[in-house]
Amino acid sequence: MESLMPLAMFAFVSSITPGPNNIMLTSSGMLFGFSRSIPHMIGINVGFGVLLAVCAAGIGSLILALPAAHLMLKILGSAYLLYLAWQLRSIGFGRDDEAAAKPMSFAGAALFQFANPKAWVMAVTGAAAFLPPAQPVWLAIALFCAVFCAVNLPCIGVWAGTGAALRRYLAQPFWQRLFCGVMVLLTMYSAAAVWM
Repeated sequence: MESLMPLAMFAFVSSITPGPNNIMLTSSGMLFGFSRSIPHMIGINVGFGVLLAVCAAGIGSLILALPAAHLMLKILGSAYLLYLAWQLRSIGFGRDDEAAAKPMSFAGAALFQFANPKAWVMAVTGAAAFLPPAQPVWLAIALFCAVFCAVNLPCIGVWAGTGAALRRYLAQPFWQRLFCGVMVLLTMYSAAAVWM
């Protein structure tokens, strides 16, 4: 069990720091509230768990070693983030806007993990450095995924909760526009960071 502590610490630090998922969850919590963002959070956690298993099995390193596959992941990830930034620029907080808009679905959030560059870095690095030395290998992979996902879910929940907490303070149009502008800039930065 002592060998799981470094894994848990890596999972915490990499999950709680800003990235595409956390920025999107803050926006979702802000726009739709915490409870309507739960499918988004669970989709991230499940999709990331599958990505962790893929990387722990060695397939992730193989994909990242192929220049064409790596380039495609970067293009898809940055294109989706730019699309999100475009959507965020005009979102309002009125009831009509909220009725028309919908939070990201479970399936959409799960699939996004395979185009999310930060998720790939977390999964490949975690699998390379913190895969438990348990036998058989499937048990080590299951333990790795279980610990990482157990730490990841509350971390991403903090971001959705922060967005939901800010919701009540952004009743004035000026603060709404400022919040959307900041979220657009952070999302655009995430898209640019894919290429750095």
